[in-house]
Amino acid sequence: MSLVTPSIDSRLAGIAPGFRALSILVEAAPITHPEVAAAALAQACQQMLNDDVPWADAHLSGWDEVFKAFGAKPKRTPCSASALRKRVLKDGSLPPLDPVVDIYNAVSIRYAIPVGGENVAAYSGTPRLTLADGSEPFDTFKEGQPVVEHPEPGEVIWRDDTGVTCRRWNWRQGIRTRLDSQAQSMWFILESLPSMPLAALDEAGDELANNLQRLMPGATAQVQMLTL
Repeated sequence: MSLVTPSIDSRLAGIAPGFRALSILVEAAPITHPEVAAAALAQACQQMLNDDVPWADAHLSGWDEVFKAFGAKPKRTPCSASALRKRVLKDGSLPPLDPVVDIYNAVSIRYAIPVGGENVAAYSGTPRLTLADGSEPFDTFKEGQPVVEHPEPGEVIWRDDTGVTCRRWNWRQGIRTRLDSQAQSMWFILESLPSMPLAALDEAGDELANNLQRLMPGATAQVQMLTL
Protein backbone atom coordinates (compact mmCIF):
# COMPACT_ATOMS: atom_id res chain seq x y z
CA MET A 1 0.00 0.00 0.00
CA SER A 2 1.31 3.45 -0.93
CA LEU A 3 1.78 5.82 1.98
CA VAL A 4 -0.13 9.07 2.53
CA THR A 5 1.09 11.14 5.46
CA PRO A 6 -0.98 14.34 5.69
CA SER A 7 0.36 17.33 7.59
CA ILE A 8 -1.50 20.00 9.58
CA ASP A 9 -0.19 23.55 9.92
CA SER A 10 0.38 24.34 13.62
CA ARG A 11 -1.11 27.83 13.07
CA LEU A 12 -4.54 26.22 12.87
CA ALA A 13 -4.48 25.51 16.61
CA GLY A 14 -5.65 29.08 17.18
CA ILE A 15 -8.55 28.64 14.74
CA ALA A 16 -9.76 25.17 15.75
CA PRO A 17 -8.46 24.23 19.21
CA GLY A 18 -8.70 20.49 19.81
CA PHE A 19 -9.12 19.62 16.12
CA ARG A 20 -8.48 15.96 15.36
CA ALA A 21 -9.04 13.83 12.29
CA LEU A 22 -8.85 10.29 11.02
CA SER A 23 -6.84 9.73 7.86
CA ILE A 24 -7.81 6.49 6.11
CA LEU A 25 -5.92 5.14 3.12
CA VAL A 26 -7.72 2.44 1.16
CA GLU A 27 -6.32 0.25 -1.59
CA ALA A 28 -9.36 -0.62 -3.68
CA ALA A 29 -10.56 -3.93 -5.05
CA PRO A 30 -13.30 -4.66 -7.61
CA ILE A 31 -16.77 -3.59 -6.52
CA THR A 32 -18.90 -6.70 -6.16
CA HIS A 33 -21.61 -5.52 -3.75
CA PRO A 34 -22.88 -2.09 -4.87
CA GLU A 35 -26.00 -2.61 -2.79
CA VAL A 36 -23.90 -1.94 0.32
CA ALA A 37 -23.53 1.72 -0.69
CA ALA A 38 -27.21 2.30 -1.41
CA ALA A 39 -28.23 0.68 1.88
CA ALA A 40 -25.68 2.68 3.90
CA LEU A 41 -26.83 5.97 2.39
CA ALA A 42 -30.53 5.25 2.94
CA GLN A 43 -29.93 4.12 6.52
CA ALA A 44 -27.85 7.21 7.33
CA CYS A 45 -30.56 9.54 6.05
CA GLN A 46 -33.27 7.79 8.05
CA GLN A 47 -31.16 7.75 11.20
CA MET A 48 -30.45 11.46 10.90
CA LEU A 49 -34.15 12.22 10.52
CA ASN A 50 -35.45 9.84 13.19
CA ASP A 51 -32.67 9.20 15.73
CA ASP A 52 -29.92 11.76 15.27
CA VAL A 53 -26.65 11.60 17.17
CA PRO A 54 -26.72 13.78 20.32
CA TRP A 55 -23.66 15.84 19.40
CA ALA A 56 -24.85 16.82 15.91
CA ASP A 57 -26.01 20.38 16.58
CA ALA A 58 -23.04 21.25 18.79
CA HIS A 59 -20.55 19.80 16.32
CA LEU A 60 -21.95 21.59 13.30
CA SER A 61 -22.25 24.84 15.27
CA GLY A 62 -18.61 24.39 16.20
CA TRP A 63 -17.69 24.16 12.53
CA ASP A 64 -19.63 27.38 11.89
CA GLU A 65 -17.45 29.12 14.47
CA VAL A 66 -14.27 27.69 12.96
CA PHE A 67 -15.28 28.96 9.53
CA LYS A 68 -15.98 32.42 10.95
CA ALA A 69 -12.57 32.39 12.65
CA PHE A 70 -10.77 32.37 9.29
CA GLY A 71 -13.17 34.77 7.58
CA ALA A 72 -15.63 32.41 5.88
CA LYS A 73 -19.40 32.87 6.04
CA PRO A 74 -20.90 29.50 7.01
CA LYS A 75 -24.43 30.44 5.96
CA ARG A 76 -23.14 30.95 2.43
CA THR A 77 -20.37 28.36 2.36
CA PRO A 78 -21.12 25.79 5.10
CA CYS A 79 -18.96 22.84 6.05
CA SER A 80 -19.58 19.77 3.91
CA ALA A 81 -21.52 17.88 6.59
CA SER A 82 -23.94 20.77 7.10
CA ALA A 83 -24.55 21.04 3.37
CA LEU A 84 -25.33 17.32 3.04
CA ARG A 85 -27.61 17.25 6.05
CA LYS A 86 -29.55 20.31 4.86
CA ARG A 87 -30.31 18.46 1.64
CA VAL A 88 -31.56 15.45 3.60
CA LEU A 89 -33.76 17.69 5.76
CA LYS A 90 -35.22 19.28 2.65
CA ASP A 91 -35.72 16.17 0.49
CA GLY A 92 -35.81 13.32 3.02
CA SER A 93 -32.92 11.52 1.35
CA LEU A 94 -29.85 11.97 -0.82
CA PRO A 95 -29.76 10.57 -4.37
CA PRO A 96 -26.99 8.03 -5.10
CA LEU A 97 -23.97 9.43 -6.92
CA ASP A 98 -21.25 6.76 -6.94
CA PRO A 99 -20.87 3.74 -4.61
CA VAL A 100 -17.68 4.98 -2.94
CA VAL A 101 -18.95 8.55 -2.67
CA ASP A 102 -22.26 7.31 -1.29
CA ILE A 103 -20.48 5.39 1.46
CA TYR A 104 -18.45 8.34 2.69
CA ASN A 105 -21.42 10.69 2.37
CA ALA A 106 -23.41 8.24 4.51
CA VAL A 107 -20.81 8.47 7.28
CA SER A 108 -20.84 12.26 7.04
CA ILE A 109 -24.64 12.40 7.33
CA ARG A 110 -24.95 9.83 10.09
CA TYR A 111 -22.18 11.18 12.31
CA ALA A 112 -22.53 14.91 11.50
CA ILE A 113 -18.87 15.05 10.49
CA PRO A 114 -17.13 16.46 7.41
CA VAL A 115 -15.68 13.60 5.36
CA GLY A 116 -13.54 14.05 2.28
CA GLY A 117 -12.56 11.45 -0.29
CA GLU A 118 -9.65 11.90 -2.68
CA ASN A 119 -7.92 10.01 -5.49
CA VAL A 120 -4.34 9.49 -4.34
CA ALA A 121 -3.07 8.93 -7.89
CA ALA A 122 -4.03 12.51 -8.79
CA TYR A 123 -1.93 14.01 -5.98
CA SER A 124 1.36 15.80 -6.41
CA GLY A 125 3.13 15.31 -3.10
CA THR A 126 1.19 14.77 0.11
CA PRO A 127 -1.97 16.46 1.42
CA ARG A 128 -1.50 19.32 3.81
CA LEU A 129 -3.96 21.48 5.73
CA THR A 130 -2.72 25.04 5.88
CA LEU A 131 -3.45 28.74 5.41
CA ALA A 132 -3.60 30.03 1.85
CA ASP A 133 -1.49 32.91 0.61
CA GLY A 134 -4.03 33.51 -2.20
CA SER A 135 -1.87 32.44 -5.14
CA GLU A 136 -2.77 28.74 -5.10
CA PRO A 137 -4.84 27.51 -8.10
CA PHE A 138 -8.13 25.73 -7.47
CA ASP A 139 -9.86 23.96 -10.35
CA THR A 140 -13.65 23.90 -10.23
CA PHE A 141 -16.78 24.47 -12.32
CA LYS A 142 -18.70 27.71 -12.60
CA GLU A 143 -21.94 27.88 -14.59
CA GLY A 144 -21.09 24.49 -16.06
CA GLN A 145 -17.64 25.51 -17.30
CA PRO A 146 -14.22 24.59 -15.87
CA VAL A 147 -12.50 27.55 -14.24
CA VAL A 148 -9.46 28.17 -12.05
CA GLU A 149 -10.11 30.16 -8.88
CA HIS A 150 -7.87 31.21 -6.01
CA PRO A 151 -8.54 31.12 -2.27
CA GLU A 152 -8.64 34.21 -0.13
CA PRO A 153 -5.37 34.98 1.71
CA GLY A 154 -5.64 33.40 5.16
CA GLU A 155 -8.30 30.92 4.07
CA VAL A 156 -7.87 27.39 5.43
CA ILE A 157 -7.27 24.96 2.58
CA TRP A 158 -6.22 21.43 1.86
CA ARG A 159 -3.55 21.45 -0.82
CA ASP A 160 -0.74 19.50 -2.45
CA ASP A 161 2.31 20.62 -4.43
CA THR A 162 0.16 21.63 -7.42
CA GLY A 163 -2.56 23.64 -5.73
CA VAL A 164 -5.75 23.61 -3.67
CA THR A 165 -7.59 20.30 -3.37
CA CYS A 166 -10.36 21.58 -1.04
CA ARG A 167 -11.34 25.17 -0.26
CA ARG A 168 -12.54 26.64 3.03
CA TRP A 169 -11.26 23.63 5.00
CA ASN A 170 -13.91 21.16 3.86
CA TRP A 171 -16.44 23.21 1.91
CA ARG A 172 -15.70 22.34 -1.72
CA GLN A 173 -13.39 19.77 -3.28
CA GLY A 174 -11.53 20.44 -6.51
CA ILE A 175 -11.92 18.51 -9.75
CA ARG A 176 -8.35 17.25 -10.17
CA THR A 177 -8.26 14.95 -7.13
CA ARG A 178 -11.97 14.10 -7.03
CA LEU A 179 -12.69 10.52 -6.02
CA ASP A 180 -14.93 7.96 -7.70
CA SER A 181 -15.16 4.18 -7.85
CA GLN A 182 -12.54 3.93 -10.60
CA ALA A 183 -9.72 5.02 -8.28
CA GLN A 184 -7.31 2.38 -7.03
CA SER A 185 -5.78 4.28 -4.11
CA MET A 186 -8.31 6.23 -2.06
CA TRP A 187 -7.69 8.67 0.77
CA PHE A 188 -10.39 9.71 3.22
CA ILE A 189 -10.25 12.39 5.91
CA LEU A 190 -12.81 12.55 8.75
CA GLU A 191 -12.53 15.89 10.55
CA SER A 192 -13.86 16.49 14.05
CA LEU A 193 -13.91 19.08 16.81
CA PRO A 194 -13.98 18.41 20.58
CA SER A 195 -17.80 18.54 20.72
CA MET A 196 -17.83 15.20 18.89
CA PRO A 197 -16.78 12.37 21.24
CA LEU A 198 -13.50 10.75 20.31
CA ALA A 199 -15.14 7.32 20.52
CA ALA A 200 -17.67 8.47 17.92
CA LEU A 201 -14.86 9.56 15.59
CA ASP A 202 -13.31 6.10 15.90
CA GLU A 203 -16.70 4.51 15.26
CA ALA A 204 -17.23 6.63 12.16
CA GLY A 205 -13.83 5.58 10.83
CA ASP A 206 -14.57 1.91 11.49
CA GLU A 207 -17.91 2.19 9.71
CA LEU A 208 -16.33 3.82 6.67
CA ALA A 209 -13.58 1.22 6.40
CA ASN A 210 -15.91 -1.72 7.03
CA ASN A 211 -18.49 -0.59 4.47
CA LEU A 212 -15.80 -0.01 1.85
CA GLN A 213 -14.45 -3.51 2.49
CA ARG A 214 -17.98 -4.92 2.16
CA LEU A 215 -18.43 -2.98 -1.08
CA MET A 216 -15.04 -4.12 -2.37
CA PRO A 217 -14.03 -7.45 -0.75
CA GLY A 218 -10.25 -7.58 -0.67
CA ALA A 219 -9.81 -3.84 -0.17
CA THR A 220 -7.36 -2.88 2.58
CA ALA A 221 -7.50 0.10 4.93
CA GLN A 222 -4.81 1.93 6.91
CA VAL A 223 -5.96 4.35 9.62
CA GLN A 224 -4.01 7.20 11.22
CA MET A 225 -5.12 9.74 13.85
CA LEU A 226 -4.10 13.35 13.20
CA THR A 227 -4.11 16.06 15.86
CA LEU A 228 -3.00 19.65 16.23
